[in-house]
Amino acid sequence: MVFVFRGAVLMASILSSQGFRTPMVAHLVRGKSRPSNVASQFAPPSCSRSSPSSALGMATWSNGQAIQEYKDFLATGKSELDKEDDGPSVIVQPSNPSSVAPLTDAIVALGNGDDVLLTPSEPLPPALGGRASYPIYITVPPYELKEFIQNLNEEWKSRADDFVFFSGTKICGVVEPVLREFGMCRDSMTQVTVGFSLPPPGSGLGGVAKKPEDMACNIGVDAQGDQKWAGESQACGKWNGAVASRLDENGIRCKAVFYREWRRAMWERALYDAVWNVVGAVREEETDHADVAMFFDMEASDMMWELANGLRGGLAVTLIYGFEDRLFSYAEMRGTDEPCELLDEMFDYMQNIFPGKCRMLKEYCNYAKDKRGLLQSVKVPKVPSELSELPSPVRQGNLRADGTI
Repeated sequence: MVFVFRGAVLMASILSSQGFRTPMVAHLVRGKSRPSNVASQFAPPSCSRSSPSSALGMATWSNGQAIQEYKDFLATGKSELDKEDDGPSVIVQPSNPSSVAPLTDAIVALGNGDDVLLTPSEPLPPALGGRASYPIYITVPPYELKEFIQNLNEEWKSRADDFVFFSGTKICGVVEPVLREFGMCRDSMTQVTVGFSLPPPGSGLGGVAKKPEDMACNIGVDAQGDQKWAGESQACGKWNGAVASRLDENGIRCKAVFYREWRRAMWERALYDAVWNVVGAVREEETDHADVAMFFDMEASDMMWELANGLRGGLAVTLIYGFEDRLFSYAEMRGTDEPCELLDEMFDYMQNIFPGKCRMLKEYCNYAKDKRGLLQSVKVPKVPSELSELPSPVRQGNLRADGTI
């Protein structure tokens, strides 16, 4: 019996070194006690919870979107990225001064003081820094983005190729559905996955915004000896080089990539923002992202794999190998004191954006609304009657993985 157990631990260690997360070993290393069936720890994560994932998996191969995107990529004939230099840029802030977003202050702080701050109703400069074409950073909140695009005048519409959009974190969320509605999801459009802090306005000295800090973390080396990173910023599109240069000058790691790779990284970040916040927010006690990774890892893992399967079938997005290990490592290294929150205004850009039935995610969101008094101003999709099931008492956080009541 001892031999079998040690063999299982050894196998788990091997799997972990190859990018697979093995919660049993993690708890043994931390000195925690967690009753479980050893063999069940090595079942595929998607099988740890009964869900209609087989239909989603079959849909993966019948979805032609990924094939068409790859054909479009090959048609460009590009094997390397075109990179534009950084320089004076336009930063678009919300028209309402009272809704100035932390993202606006962050992009201003990352510049060299020669950027122009505008509202959508103001005219664009004919040139900046001797260039007729320059980056236009769109820092309006995601829930104002659709209205912003709809109300663009002809001058602004003609400059749409210079727009820079942001995704990721509780501030930016997922804006792909909005951009797709207006035909702005394409290789040339500049998009950024935020991997840096977004301090609230007035958090720095003298009442100004505190300068953003890099949130990327090194999680070791891969089989080829290359450094592995989690939570890094990534940029694609026309101004990817300008964005990467601006962040690099401020000590923030940023990877410039093609749109197809960027999209996979963006949805990986979306998975983290949705799962960690909802799994932690339903607890009676205050819970941060590190707590979710430490004590509620099985719930987070089950929900992640359910949503990942839906992304494959619904959006033809297959997340990059090792995503589970990266997200747990990021939460453990950067999640302390990062509260788990469900924000009404961000619900349609963080939780209500995944394809498929999303049974577990909807269970938790309904529980948060009905039992915890959260999400009161939004309409949370109900779980179909055949799948309806309230979270168990364990999910409320009364029994933690280390046995603490």
